[in-house]
Amino acid sequence: QVQLVESGGGLVQPGGSLKLSCAASGFTFSSVDMSWYRQGPGKERELVASITSAGRRTIYADSVKARFTISRDNANNMVLLQMNSLKPEDTAVYYCNVVWYTRNYWGQGTQVTVSS
Repeated sequence: QVQLVESGGGLVQPGGSLKLSCAASGFTFSSVDMSWYRQGPGKERELVASITSAGRRTIYADSVKARFTISRDNANNMVLLQMNSLKPEDTAVYYCNVVWYTRNYWGQGTQVTVSS
């Protein structure tokens, strides 16, 4: 079965950095696009970044452009999110996402808190 397991969240001061990881299994990882979403307190879940199957193309939410970088390691079925220059408004639960055979799959999420 499809499994997505996120890790790497935590508490960081404004201006700091974190790197999130998502370990994927149960599907042909190298054949699908992967995404990171986030859901802040009292907010709807929103797309943060996506990467195509071979990693050649990426898209980002305007709010994270030039600060976040999505990447993937197809040899190890991992998708990563490097987050730099973090702001308090980046505080959210971050989720890894894949659409496989038209169905959306989510990980359990990892909490990122940006606070001094």
